[in-house]
This record gives sequence, structure tokens and C-alpha cells, in this order.
Amino acid sequence: MTTRPVRTHPPADPSLPGPQPGPASPGPATPTAPRDPRWARPALLALLLVTGVLYLHGLSASGYANSFYSAAVQAGSESWKAFFFGSLDAANAITVDKPPAALWPMELSVRIFGLNSWAILVPEVLMGVGTVAVVHASVRRRFGAVAGLIAGAVLALTPVAALMFRFNNPDAMLALLSSVACYLVLRAVEDGRTKWLVWAGVAIGFAFLTKTLQAFLVLPALALVHGACAPVRMRKRLTQLALATAALVVSGGWWVAVVELWPASSRPYIGGSQNNSFLELTFGYNGLGRLNGDETGSVGGGGGGGGGMGGGGGQWGETGWDRMFGAEVGGQISWLLPAALILLAGGLVLTRRAARTDLARASFLVWGGSLLTTTAVFSYMAGIFHQYYTVALAPPLAAVTGMGTVALWERRREPWVSLTLAAAGTATAAWGYVLLDRTPDYLPWLKWAVLAGGPAAALGLALAGRVGRRVALGAAGLALVTALAGPTAYTLSTVQQGHSGSIVTAGPAGAGRGGGGRPGGGGGPGWGGGFPGGGRNQQEQTPPGGFTDGAGGFPGGGPTGRDGGQNSQGGRNGLPTGRNQQNAPGGSAEAGGMPGAGGMGGLLGGADVGAEAKELLETDAGDYTWAAAAVGAQNAASYQLATGAPVMAIGGFNGTDPSPTLDRFKEYVADGRIHYFVAGGGMGGGRDSGTSAEITSWVEENFEEVTAGTATFYDLTRKRAGD
Repeated sequence: MTTRPVRTHPPADPSLPGPQPGPASPGPATPTAPRDPRWARPALLALLLVTGVLYLHGLSASGYANSFYSAAVQAGSESWKAFFFGSLDAANAITVDKPPAALWPMELSVRIFGLNSWAILVPEVLMGVGTVAVVHASVRRRFGAVAGLIAGAVLALTPVAALMFRFNNPDAMLALLSSVACYLVLRAVEDGRTKWLVWAGVAIGFAFLTKTLQAFLVLPALALVHGACAPVRMRKRLTQLALATAALVVSGGWWVAVVELWPASSRPYIGGSQNNSFLELTFGYNGLGRLNGDETGSVGGGGGGGGGMGGGGGQWGETGWDRMFGAEVGGQISWLLPAALILLAGGLVLTRRAARTDLARASFLVWGGSLLTTTAVFSYMAGIFHQYYTVALAPPLAAVTGMGTVALWERRREPWVSLTLAAAGTATAAWGYVLLDRTPDYLPWLKWAVLAGGPAAALGLALAGRVGRRVALGAAGLALVTALAGPTAYTLSTVQQGHSGSIVTAGPAGAGRGGGGRPGGGGGPGWGGGFPGGGRNQQEQTPPGGFTDGAGGFPGGGPTGRDGGQNSQGGRNGLPTGRNQQNAPGGSAEAGGMPGAGGMGGLLGGADVGAEAKELLETDAGDYTWAAAAVGAQNAASYQLATGAPVMAIGGFNGTDPSPTLDRFKEYVADGRIHYFVAGGGMGGGRDSGTSAEITSWVEENFEEVTAGTATFYDLTRKRAGD
């Protein structure tokens, strides 16, 4: 029978507000956390309360946020079958291009509170507050209350976190579940109990059902740390890892098994796949395709990413070791990344001679390993990459910052440690100045304040072991304020705006742009940000195949190669205005359309559904399975959300999925199951839109046009005269 040794601590540091554990205490830790000072719990509650209020501020300004997922939420709130599969419409024509776990909390909320912006987005806010709590709990457990509060504050004030914990993409749930997995693995390392590791496997399994293979980016660090550091014999460690793997497979695989075994004829088409297979979607478009750029069916068309995993340029921006610091991404996540890397190195040096089971070193390895692995993959992936993906870096970055700051502070009397703290402060201030200088019109004084405060704080940190307690604490406080000034400003800018469309960015205007580009989706109303190509946003970038003229459209002008193309807002000549605006509860949120070009109008930002169009589709909608069909999921989602009636998304998100086939679509029409066809939408006449183009051509040739306001439809119950 193995007994757990008693935790030992060095003397408490008198310069800290409460008793603190030493970072290199010998032996495996017990499950008992160090005693917190009286102020610790009120401070934690205040942190969580402020985070919640911050993230709830002006939440309804985002309307339905990403209408692609909001339409699926609406469908799942009305149909349990759509709930299970993650269908885009309650009639279950096609699913979203992800597994459905991230939709389930929102769908349950909408079932209870009705379809509105708050019911959709409040669950995301709660996930954000929960992630802050989990990171705080993990860091506090070994490094004390101060470290936990620093980690929680850094996470809450990371701009991309403030963006995505107020948005309905799957990334919020992924960040929460990944953080929970890290916490649980450290609990397993702490006391050697199998249950913690099994629950960590369950968390990763459900993270897989949130965003497929991205959930596995943290696995190498978690498995290696437990295998090396858990306070049990090697044989038991291997057994525990095997059980955790089994838990992962069961928790993540049960849904996959049901979907793959379910007869395809009685379930929705798997959106994003080319063969109606979730496994193909997982390992292709959402898997290896993201790494090598070969994403058949995406807006890039599956032609490879150019840069590859070896670095260089690709259609989704420059790849390479410095991608997280680049003009498109830096302002989203990298404010404290230099400091985190320095503090991680310092923490590992501090614990280099600790026992194998030392929890402090294990914590640095779990959180630091997760940070490095995810950063490396994001930096070199040649496939689809958007700035908001980097929210996955926020929890480990925050944890490493909190742990490293306190661990090094306790040993600041050692010259190399105080110099390391000074280096972290200097790097943070210098990099903060660079990032703030990228948006020179936004709070221009702030970059100079950061540049002035940074060196002063660094000097105080370098001398922290030789000066009095008050001076040392003053330098530490100045360093924290300087480090958090930039990301706090960007976070406040983020929560003061609504964000909608498919691609969003945090911060003020210009924060998510590349060289010469316009603001990203979070940077200014109406801009989607981050469309493929070296820094341009989705409105300016020429998609594969190019635009032909100011009317928009792809080669040939539209889905059928006809002159001028078509758009749901503006008929055959593109958009009547420069932007698409999606009306949603709580106000109108611009959806990031194509200014002056209609070819992509329904792909990334949805459509403006006017009162006439809404009235037309709502008339007799209950007599049909689908009130309408539209090419592209965003286009279909806009009409579905406006009318509350199912709208078929032909071709899925991009309009490139072979669903439904032309023959199946003809059957639906012959059976009287679809009332209208929405003109335009999707990618246009791109190389992969064959099925959508065939359906569009057949509809245009055989059915009468109907105009409602500025929108054009085809009435599938009325044949053209003479046909």
C-alpha cells in the first residue's frame, strides 16, 4: 500500500499578501491546497463577477453573431433530430461542418428562453467565466491565490478571449474543455488517483465533439506529463493512461458511431464533407487539410496551401514561427506571449532539480506544453486559419504568466531570477508599444505610457531583491499595470462593439488587419476580417478564380456563369449598398458583406432580409418542408432566422458540398416540399460549386422570378410561361 508524503513548504514570503507555496518543494504534493488568505475568496468572486459583467456588456449588439451557427441553434431548439445531428434547419437537410456539442448549450437555452441574442450568447459568456475559474483554480492550487488571480485576470483581459466568449462559434467551449482537461491531469499528477485522468479523457472527448481534431493539440503535453510525473508506479501510470484513452474514445466516439451507422437516407447530409461522411470531414477538411492546405470544398478549393508546414506564404496568410506576432494576429493574443515564454523558461529552470513528482514543474509542463504545441501548429498550418482560433492559446498563456510571475517573485533575491523578471517586463512593454503602434489612431498616448512605464518597472524588478518591500511591490504593481494596459484597452474596445458574420477580430479598427488591409470584423462594424491572403480582409481579397468586375461574382459573373451574377439583396447586379446587414434581436449588426460586390454576399456575412422578402417567405410557409432554398449556409441562415421557417442550405457553408444532388432537388420540387429559391449566394461560379451551379441553372431556366423589395426569388410552384 502506497502512502502519500506530507506536503512541505518553505517559509512564507513576507512581501506577498498571504502564505505562498514554494515552486520546488520536494516530493509529490498532497491533494490539499495551500491555505488561502482571507481576501482570496472575495477577490476570486470579484474577478468572476467583473468578468461576467464585462462580457455581458452590450451583448445584444451582436444580434445573432454568426448566423450560420444561430440558424443551427434555432433548428435544434425546434427539432430533437436537428439537435442531435447539428442540422442547419429543422427539416434536417444538412448539418454544420462541425460536430454539434458546442450547439447543445445554446439550443437548450433557446428552448427555455426563446430565440433571441441573449439566449444564444449568454451560454458563451458563462463558458468564459467558467474558463477563468478553472484556470484560476489550477494555478492557485499549487502557486497560491496571487498567482491564480493574475492568471484569471490575464485570461479575462485577453482581447480574443473577450471576443470569443461573447460569440457563438465553437471556440468558447473548446477553450473551456481544454482548460478542464489540464486541471484534471494536474489533479491526477497531484495525488495519483485514476478518476482525475479518466475525467480528463472525457473532457477531451467532448472537446473533440466540439471542434474535432483541434481538441487533441493539448494531448501530447497531458499524456507525457502524467506518464513522467504521476506519483505512482510506471505500470499504474500506463494503465491510467489506457483508461483515460478509453474514456476519450467513448465520450468522443459514441456520437460518431451513431452518425456513421445511421442510414444516410434518413439523416441530414454531413456538411463540409464531399462523401456524406463525418470521418471524411474529420480527417480531411477539418483535419489534415487544415495542416497542409488541401481542403476540398473550402473557399480555397483544395489546391494546397502554398506555404505548407514548412513555412512561407499561403492563401490564409504567412506561416512561420512569428505568425502569432504578425499584423493579422498579434493584437488578438500576443500581448503577453513574450513574457509567458520567458517566465516558462524561468519556471522550468527553477524546478529543474525538483523531484520527479513535483507539482510545480508538472504545472509548467502541462500549461507550457499546451501553449507551445498549439502555437506551433497554428504558426505553420497552411489551411484555413482565422485570427479568432488563437483563443485556444489564452488559457495556457494566462496560466503560465500567473505561475511564472509568482514562482520567480518568490526567488527574486537571486540575481538571475530578478533579471529574468526584468526581462519579462521589458519584453512585454516593448511588444505592447509595437502592437499599440499598429493602431496609431486608437488611444495614441497609451503606447507612450507603456513605453515609459515598462523600463521603470523593469529596473525596479531587477533590483527587487535588494530594495525594500514597498519599493519591490511598487515595481511589481507597475509591471502588471504596464503589461495589462494594452490588452485591457483592446478588450474594452471589443466589448463596446457588436460582432457578426463568419470571421471576426478583436480590438479597435485595424487591429486584425494585415499590411494595407481594412479593419477586421471586430475592428470596425461591417468588416469580416481575415479572408485568405496575406493580410487583406474578406471584403477586399480576391477569392480563388478572381472577381470579374464591380458587379461582383466569379468567372462568368454568377453561379451559372451568367453576366453580372446575382445576389439576394440586389438582383442580378450585386449589392445595392456597400455592405450586408443582418437584422437580429437587439439591433442590427452588420454582417461583413462584400462592399460593391455581390459574388460572396451570402457566403461570409449572410443577407439583409427586408420586410417584403420576409412576408413573401412566411406566406403559406407551413405548407412546405422548406420555405425556401438558398445556395450557401449563411444566405440560407439569414432567411431562416428572419422567418422562423426551415430554409435549405444548398451546398452547405460554401455552397460546394454535393448536397442535394440535382435529381434529389428536382424530387423535392416535384413533391411540393420547397416553395422558393433564393437568387444568388454561396461562392458563385467557383470550381467546386458544380452541384449548386446545376441547381441554380435548372431553377433559372424553369421557374418564374418573383421580386420582393430588392431581393429576387424563384417560385418553385410556378413554371415559366411556355414550359
